[in-house]
Amino acid sequence: MASGEDLIDVRPDERLDIMRLADYLEARVEGAEGTPTVRQFSGGHANLTYLLTYPGAEYVLRRPPRGPVAPGAHDMEREHGVLEKLWAAFPPAPRSLFYCADDSVIGAPFFLMERKSGVVVRKEVPAEFGQGEDPRQNRKLSEVVIDTMVAFHHVDPAAAGLATLGRPEGFLERQVEGWTRRWHAAAEEQGDDAEALIAWLRSHLPRSNRVTLVHNDWRLDNMAVHPADPGRCVAVYDWDMCTRGDPLADLGTTLAVWYDRDEEPSELNPMPTTTDGWMTRADAIERYAAATDVDPSDVGYYVVFGSFKMAVILQQIYIRWARGQTRDERFATMGGAARRLLRLAEQRAG
Repeated sequence: MASGEDLIDVRPDERLDIMRLADYLEARVEGAEGTPTVRQFSGGHANLTYLLTYPGAEYVLRRPPRGPVAPGAHDMEREHGVLEKLWAAFPPAPRSLFYCADDSVIGAPFFLMERKSGVVVRKEVPAEFGQGEDPRQNRKLSEVVIDTMVAFHHVDPAAAGLATLGRPEGFLERQVEGWTRRWHAAAEEQGDDAEALIAWLRSHLPRSNRVTLVHNDWRLDNMAVHPADPGRCVAVYDWDMCTRGDPLADLGTTLAVWYDRDEEPSELNPMPTTTDGWMTRADAIERYAAATDVDPSDVGYYVVFGSFKMAVILQQIYIRWARGQTRDERFATMGGAARRLLRLAEQRAG
């Protein structure tokens, strides 16, 4: 699914019952013969992703995080339903091959998909692309985020077999209200921090005129690029929130963590956006607008909403750690990071 450096031994509190899983899959999935070697992809913060290696096959297994999850979130059946079709119309999407709704196998629903390998770029540009010292390579990495998003938004939902996915009517309003509910459910003593921002999002809701497929968590670290060319996307991951709706919601999610040099990044900074050659946020907006006929002046609201949404995601991850639902110490500081993103959202709202 990603470059080898992302693979780790399975974390102790996220282990699978390998023997039970192997017995279940052997009669149901081609190539799943015997007991697989299981390793874990380390990069994700929510859904858990594993590599199952058999003598003659490899599969990627996806399951929800441990502990309670927000209603409608981490929906493995939905993600499987998207990926068993989307790959034919949008090749960077991995093909899903098998879905299991039986919680008794590993403790949660899960699905298996093909492994699509590439380089996942996170906070720093890796050595194969110049470690941030090559402006041309940095520019390519920034362009591939926008250009692949444009290609995805040009996919015809009907041609992809996803014409009935989601409910586009009222999409943006439901998004604002849904993420507001998630904030209140996860915020605890921080519950009042976001009220002024939530009021702004409700009162400035734009008229949404375009309908496309929407990924809903579009970021560079949810993509993989070719090892020889950072301008070539080979995979896009994490499709559990995919739907049909306003494509600018995807752009806003991406631009929320597309920090310019005069901005202090939050802890969630999955793109090295201040390296030499990287497009500014304004450049990224112009590039997307030129390829889609969007008015650039319409994008500002979506950046604010995307900043709020990313803050909620961080808070949801943090509260799972605070409540003892995970022992992953990466999550311990994310409550503070969520509040910093809320402040940034308020600044961007003006």
